[in-house]
Amino acid sequence: MSAFACKDLTVGYGDGAPVIDGLELDMAEGAVVALLGANGAGKTTLLRALAGLEPARSGAVFLGGRDLTNLSTEDRVRSGLSLVPEGRSVVVELTVDENLRLGGLWRHRARARKAAVEEMYELFPPLDRRRDAAGHTLSGGERQMLALARALMARPEVLLLDEPSLGLAPQATAQLLGVLRATAARTGLTVLLAEQNVTGALSVAQRGVVLSLGAIVADRPAAELAADPALRHAYLGF
Repeated sequence: MSAFACKDLTVGYGDGAPVIDGLELDMAEGAVVALLGANGAGKTTLLRALAGLEPARSGAVFLGGRDLTNLSTEDRVRSGLSLVPEGRSVVVELTVDENLRLGGLWRHRARARKAAVEEMYELFPPLDRRRDAAGHTLSGGERQMLALARALMARPEVLLLDEPSLGLAPQATAQLLGVLRATAARTGLTVLLAEQNVTGALSVAQRGVVLSLGAIVADRPAAELAADPALRHAYLGF
């Protein structure tokens, strides 16, 4: 059984044409899948629909065999699904430590929450050095680390990431993606990673899925996808 799947998923806005049209996707436990495509391909819409932020016109979403289709976003999080949206979403008025504790508020009791926070500091040493710093004082890379760490505090089974490297320096991007790959390998976390940084995404993924106009046009091993110049030129722009 798949760890995470959507079946015949169709999503659109208003009465317009569907942005996602009959999409089928299956992900195994512990898989890191790169979701690729040009701007406007439907990547963000797909992630928002999977997280329950956009209603689906039809189709279904499953996590470990559980049907999430009619659940709210909050209940999907409680079921083990977390989304880190584009934009380094942290509570800028709170400190790093407060953001992390907020992320684990409903998942952990106080002692376990403290241990989980310390685990995040081990994963992200730059955050450890900024424990008492307010979110608005962090660099772009630090904010993205905090957004990812806060999502991991909820102990998700499936993590959806929308453009985590956007605007980051190459070193920060490499560090972030490296932590993501190591966490998935160590914990069995399943990751769907939407990225414009195709090379970075394919370097940490086992598999690449290419979207074009709301449909999957390629679903292949990451190394094979990276080595196909015709496909890259046609759909990924390089």
